[in-house]
Amino acid sequence: MKEKETAELILLNVGYAVHQADWNYKHVNSPFARIYLVAEGKAKLHVKEHVHELTPSHLYLIPPFTLHSYACDDHYALYYIHIYEPPFSTRRVLEDYHFPVEQEATPLDALLVGRLLEINPGRDLKQYDPSDYDNSSTLMKNLTLHSRTPAYVTFETRGILFQLFARFFRHASPKYRTTDRIRKTLLYIREHLDHPIHIDELTDICCLSKDHFIRLFRKEMHATPVQYINQKKIEKAQRMILTGNQSMKDIAYCLSFDNVSYFNRLFKRYTGMTPVNYRKTACAPFTG
Repeated sequence: MKEKETAELILLNVGYAVHQADWNYKHVNSPFARIYLVAEGKAKLHVKEHVHELTPSHLYLIPPFTLHSYACDDHYALYYIHIYEPPFSTRRVLEDYHFPVEQEATPLDALLVGRLLEINPGRDLKQYDPSDYDNSSTLMKNLTLHSRTPAYVTFETRGILFQLFARFFRHASPKYRTTDRIRKTLLYIREHLDHPIHIDELTDICCLSKDHFIRLFRKEMHATPVQYINQKKIEKAQRMILTGNQSMKDIAYCLSFDNVSYFNRLFKRYTGMTPVNYRKTACAPFTG
């Protein structure tokens, strides 16, 4: 696959929602990013150990695969935007950077969100429970809508998404800095997660000795090649669990794990819970 040097963002949903103490969900963990522009009222966003008060005239960004919860006990209205970043690209903005959660919105931001809503009719959510739209069928439906969108709308939509992301990207920091050689191996890893990936394959790609490659990879990625490969495989497993109905055994085999028990242990090491518990807790109603 030819490398893509620029980021690509695909609009999945955009809409305006009004809630009356009914926006309460915990352990939400989606394969796409969310941007919210709060219009009225207040709510709480739980991201990891932090609690953010969602207030009017502010933008909020939740990257993909970020475990979070919502809590709302009164009137609350917001614009929501769901964005998908295609998995095979050397320029993975949402994956490769740390972003702030909150930014104060400008009058232009409100106009941009309004315009995004205007040129993308019918892309609103029919149900607000994440379990109703965080699934493979809905994702495929939205990607199909994207492919059928007129080019001029796609170009304007992409421009608006980049402008909104720029509000956060200005204060973002890279998770790691890589050379061209390591970037090539990252792309190879991302494209071959459903196969066994051997160190010799990666050293051939970057034309380095095994020892030199491992030292360079660890210096730039703050992890060994094996640790990074396992992390990416588990992230793909999360996506498969969230968006499909395959058994854990089938998911393990799809990611080239011959030993299901080892897959389960590795999944728990990276996510803090077993694959079965991860599926049970994803998008459960918020009770706290």
